[in-house]
This record gives sequence, C-alpha cells and structure tokens, in this order.
Amino acid sequence: MRVLYFHQHFSTPSGSVGIRSYEMARRLLARGHQVTMVCGSYGGGETGLPQPFKRGSRRGQVDGIDIIEFDLSYSNNDGFLKRTLTFLKFAARSIGLVFSERYDLVFATTTPLTAGIPGIFARWLRGKPFVFEVRDLWPELPKAMGVIRNPVVLWAMSALEWASYRSAQRLVGLSPGIVEGIVRRGAPAERVTMVPNGCDLGLFGGSPVPWRPPSVSPYDLMAVFAGTHGMANGLDAVLDAAAELKRRGRSDIKLLLIGQGRLKPVLQARVQREGLDCVVFHDPVNKVRLAGLMAATDLGLQILANVPAFYYGTSPNKFFDYIAAGLPVLNNYPGWLAELIKRERCGFAVPPDSPAAFANALEQAAADRVGLKAMGERGLALARLEFDRQRLADQWVDWLELALNQSVDQQ
Repeated sequence: MRVLYFHQHFSTPSGSVGIRSYEMARRLLARGHQVTMVCGSYGGGETGLPQPFKRGSRRGQVDGIDIIEFDLSYSNNDGFLKRTLTFLKFAARSIGLVFSERYDLVFATTTPLTAGIPGIFARWLRGKPFVFEVRDLWPELPKAMGVIRNPVVLWAMSALEWASYRSAQRLVGLSPGIVEGIVRRGAPAERVTMVPNGCDLGLFGGSPVPWRPPSVSPYDLMAVFAGTHGMANGLDAVLDAAAELKRRGRSDIKLLLIGQGRLKPVLQARVQREGLDCVVFHDPVNKVRLAGLMAATDLGLQILANVPAFYYGTSPNKFFDYIAAGLPVLNNYPGWLAELIKRERCGFAVPPDSPAAFANALEQAAADRVGLKAMGERGLALARLEFDRQRLADQWVDWLELALNQSVDQQ
C-alpha cells in the first residue's frame, strides 16, 4: 500500500514537537507499506531534509520516509491572518500532489482543519480512499475559547469539517470527546475509531542522560511543563500556584516551563514583575534531550485553560511523554485524563482555577517522595498496558488497511 500522508506540522525526533506522524509512518514501513509525507516548515519541527528549497519545495528520504516539504514556514507566534494564509497555501499545493503522485490511499491529520482539503479532492476527483484523523475539534475549540468569533469564518470552518467527515471513508479521533464530536456531525459510528496519542517507551525508557537547568538544585522538587506557551495552555495557573508557594515560603519547589509560544514573553514579564523565583523558563529541546530532562524530573504538569471543550476533546502529547518517563502527573482540569489519573492513582487531579489546591498538591509531592515515585511507577505501568505507541500504531495501520480493502471491495 502506498500512502500519501498529509501533516503540515510533521517533525522527526530531531525537533522539539510531537512525533506521532513520524512514528505512524515508521510503523507503516515496518508493515511493508510505502509512505510519502507532505508537510510544511514548522517552528520547532525538523524534517531532516538538508538540501535547499527549489521552486518552493524540497524532497528526500529520512529514515525510510519519502518527505515532500513545502517552503511554508509556520510558528505558533504568527498572527491569525498569517496562519490562515499559510494553511490555505499548504492545502492548495497539496491538491496538486493529489493529481501528480502515485498512491493507493490518502491519510490527512489535523491541525489545521484545512489538512482535509487534499483528501476531499482525492476521494471525489480521483476515487481514492481517504482516512481523516482529527486531533482537535474545529471550529468547536476556537469558538469555545473565543479565539474566532466571526460567524462567516465559523460557518466556513464548520462546512469544511462536515465535508471532510463526509468524504472520509474512515476517521480517527484522538480522544473520547473527539470521537463523539465526529459522530455528532453525522459520521457513522462504525467508521470512527479512537487511537490516542501514545507513549514512546523506547525513547523515554532507555538510558537518557539526566539533566536539570543550573537554577534548579538536585534537592528541589522539579515540576515540568513541556509544551506550547499559548492561550489554550492556561499557564497563568502555574504562575498563580507559584505566587501561592511564594506566600508559603516554599523556595524548594521549582516550576520549569520548557517550550515556546505567543504568550511566553507575557508570562516571563509577570514572573519578573511579581518576583516568582520558583518559576524557571527554558527554550525547547529535541526529544532525546527532553528524555534526559524527564529522567531528572519529579512531576509532570498537564495544564490547560479551563474550557469545557478541552475536558474530553484533547489528547495532549505531554501527558503521554510524562507517563512514558515514569513521572506522576499533576492535572488541573476535569475530563478523561483527570479521571484516568484518579483511577490509576498516578498523580494529582486538582480543580481548575484553584491556586491553593495546585500548591497543596505540589507540597504533598515534595513531602512524600516515596509516594511520588510509586505514583510514577503506576503511570508507567499504565503507559505500557494501554498507551504503548507501537501497539497503538499497529491498530492505526490496521484501520488504514481496512479502508483500502473496503475501497477495493466496492470497486
């Protein structure tokens, strides 16, 4: 099977962003299939292609994956208009590949929602099977956050969402809420499956070299948030907890925020203004370096803004990285992950918008290192049992093979 795989924000482990598509593509190869990955140039991502762009693109093979990278840079710091134009340019160029490449099946993954456009063309104009993966529900999430209010834009996004679901022969959702949202939009339940983000047990469970930033001592409790510093992440909650810790005189608890995003300068300014010395910022690092950081971390921070649409409608990479590294997790919003943490006793599920509860959990973690380690071990057991990337990737490949076989049977 030849798979034409569209993921605008693709990266190999050399980058500092999620590597789900890299691992899925590698699993396709291991199962005897061929993959052509189509992507843009994502801030923090690394495709591994060294050659310069020619006429707006470059092509090569990295770890067996045939990669086509468009010269379309994207960063989370970009404004709404620039990001929208980049998404549309990527979709337009991707449509051209639908008519020029040799393939048996198209797979496209969000975000952005425009990733589904080449799949729509492939399905209806070339008669190719199309599988669509939904990582976030759009426009539901940006509407709930108040990021997009223009009714025309919301209508257009809703129409594209419906067309993508209607065109796909099979769909993949990354969380229970995403699967339910797809079905609510009219997709038959039997055509939708859940394949959540997975745990890279080989990467985090190997023998990484532990390290901490110089400002964090070996004796401090170090709690780490590794991810985007944007509106959706609600990192003011971490700073609110830091302010509470400061009032309590707890200088032995350090909160490390590692990553980038539009709100990082704002967060840094607040830390400086309020003298929140327990908060440490760090630039993004690649996955290998991140594994070393996780090996020296005491607690992973799973933080999101208190938006009900997030409760069951997200599948954050960082949570799975934390438990793959054997870390307990502090989660600050309700939903399926909070329920999982409570059920498995692998961390702390604190109520949203409660700096006192957040600080209490951190103090409890610092006071009981033995209990904290036991939480991490239970999280690692959960990672191995339910979220092993290799097992989930095999389920995903099975789903694509079923889509192709169904298409062949219908011809």
